[in-house]
Amino acid sequence: VLAESNPGRYGFLWQWFDEVYALLDLLLQQHYLASCSASFSENFYSLKRIPMGGGRQQPLATAGLPKRQHWKSLLLLVLVPYLKGKLEKLVASLREEDEYSIHPPSSSWKRFYRAFLAAYPFVNMTWEGWFLIQQLSYILGKAQHHSPLLQLAGVRLVRLSAEDFQALEKKWVGAPSAQTQSMKSRVQAGVRKALSGFAFSLSTGLSLSVFFLQFLDWWYSSENQETIKSLTALPTPPPPLHLDRGPGSVPLPQLKTLCPLCRQIRLNATALSTSGFVFCYRCAYGYVKAHQRCPVTGYATELQHLVKLYSPE
Repeated sequence: VLAESNPGRYGFLWQWFDEVYALLDLLLQQHYLASCSASFSENFYSLKRIPMGGGRQQPLATAGLPKRQHWKSLLLLVLVPYLKGKLEKLVASLREEDEYSIHPPSSSWKRFYRAFLAAYPFVNMTWEGWFLIQQLSYILGKAQHHSPLLQLAGVRLVRLSAEDFQALEKKWVGAPSAQTQSMKSRVQAGVRKALSGFAFSLSTGLSLSVFFLQFLDWWYSSENQETIKSLTALPTPPPPLHLDRGPGSVPLPQLKTLCPLCRQIRLNATALSTSGFVFCYRCAYGYVKAHQRCPVTGYATELQHLVKLYSPE
């Protein structure tokens, strides 16, 4: 947004978008790995990472990962997606350059990147196949990881326990100390508690805002707009059919301003939400209270279905 609104000052943000995004992602994942032993998305789904080969006693989420697993997880969470995205952009630019290349057909550079473009689909297929095989093995119970990146990091995912939730809540909110009796200590404890609560609220709001932005992106996408236009272009449905044609049904007057019950100009116009027909409030109230149905259609109606209509003077 900044780059488009003021390209002269903030154009570098668009030029270095991948690097800025990777830096922000690095800070986000570092925070969650250090405080919750999980990535941002894993913590949202109440998961945590524990080292492979550990004992039955699982460490708390607030304890963090060992340094070796921590840095491996951080690099695989941030560096691998960054490199994969840059490689895909490089392949796209090379393919475009190959179509409008000014290099001679027999040059070494031309032969090199044509060989690279020819080999990339097979490398990408091998990478995606590796992930697919790992996921199938996990579904069939033959593997402990759904992603090879978890295996490379030396960790596995488990669900948060009740002790983990208590430890995380105590860490974010802050436990009051019985020994802090002085006014200064109480003020400091209050400030720390307020900051911890603000950080927890910010973390929760960030999680919800990410999914809200994804919803907006889907809602305003071109494919979804076509679907909305096709739905709104449908013809108006016909009015409801009369369910009761017996002697109890009230015929509609020719003038739309008249009440079907008293045949006078409507006073305090009131519609029945079950049928949509409009009456005087007193007429509709008395009829519905006595018969529990719409006077015109015979639909089952209660007093709560009366909706007053207010027209501008």
